[in-house]
Amino acid sequence: MSTNNSLYQHFLDYRTICTDTRSITKDCLFFALKGENFDANSFAEQALNLGAAYAIIDNPDYSIDQRTILVPDVLTALQQLAKHHRQQLNIPVIGLTGSNGKTTTKELINAVLSEKYKTFATKGNLNNHIGVPLSLLSLTAETEIAVIEMGANHQKEIEFLCELAQPTHGLITNVGMAHLEGFGGFEGVKKGKAELFAYLKKHDGTAFINRNNPYLLEMTATAALAKTVYYGTEADNTISGKLLKTDPFLELSWTDQQANYQIHTQLTGAYNFENILAAIVISHFFGLTADQINAGLSGYQPKNNRSQLSKTDKNMVICDFYNANPSSMIAALANIESLSAAHKVAIIGDMFELGNESASQHQLIIAAAEKTLVNTLIFIGKHFYEEKGQHRGHFFQSPAEAKEFLQKQSIADSLILLKGSRGMALEQLLPLL
Repeated sequence: MSTNNSLYQHFLDYRTICTDTRSITKDCLFFALKGENFDANSFAEQALNLGAAYAIIDNPDYSIDQRTILVPDVLTALQQLAKHHRQQLNIPVIGLTGSNGKTTTKELINAVLSEKYKTFATKGNLNNHIGVPLSLLSLTAETEIAVIEMGANHQKEIEFLCELAQPTHGLITNVGMAHLEGFGGFEGVKKGKAELFAYLKKHDGTAFINRNNPYLLEMTATAALAKTVYYGTEADNTISGKLLKTDPFLELSWTDQQANYQIHTQLTGAYNFENILAAIVISHFFGLTADQINAGLSGYQPKNNRSQLSKTDKNMVICDFYNANPSSMIAALANIESLSAAHKVAIIGDMFELGNESASQHQLIIAAAEKTLVNTLIFIGKHFYEEKGQHRGHFFQSPAEAKEFLQKQSIADSLILLKGSRGMALEQLLPLL
């Protein structure tokens, strides 16, 4: 371990990691990470004064006393500490990535596995080069299975996160039109996500494969994976399922080739059917009974603004504004069209990180929305605004403009889809709905 064993000993003594002085807790380890607009080395003394046991810094100018630990690079030290800690734990680690559905699938897997095991799953969206180390450092001796979400917006990122998390099992939910700018197009997305399969192949790991997805089958063949477990809608899979109902919540049947079971969930959106099947096949693989699987799934309530159906004083709102890309946007539009409601409204925000594809993909979404039977279409953001032309619907350059409109044109007795990229912060519109 490059940061030496003393840092790991400090971690064993003081298990809480903080990277923000606003969340300092007594006897934590403060890692002074650098950001685009700040150098947390300058906050080391403040962190110690607030109760941190040690501050890990990489600028000697901010060294105070023995409570400051100087390392060559704080981020590298955090990552290497996490990798070293992971190596001490002989447990299954499920690495999870994909263009859409990562977080919901992670939450479902966690909900079901927790029926039998002491399970840890990535909190929120701590799935990048900082979040994954923080997740790994949250694992304890009591953890029996870990589910580590891995996000990426460029190639080699999943490869790097795998080197830290060292997954023994893995799942790619799907590959879609997300982060095209960083990946260099759709083929780049496939190549980037497939880095998880490459790691599993190299380390004799097991991959769970959705046989209904031709891209995943192609990537599986390319990786020449030796250990695979398949799920899908056909009977020749380890777990197969059938979607029975989507309005407003999903009901499905599934079979493990021995018996047939039925589940009522609290999830909306037909696109979540595959996420549910993924949770079933993984839980079945780890020895859960059908009763345990069904209990975990039926008891799961989405609370992360992904496919979350919320009743307000005036409307029913599909809160799906945590993130967006063309693939998930098309699925969300198909979902609201399939649901029963006298009046439907789609409030759609810009999609980010699409690079040269941005204009064409925003045009595609406008065209797709116009073809639906949704009564009112509202598009928000400069990318949509630039493509407004003579299209049906209301176009606003910013959420602030949309707010003004919604204050004057109150929407009531409607089913509303609220979806856009995280940077659009569409949650600010929810009080008006």
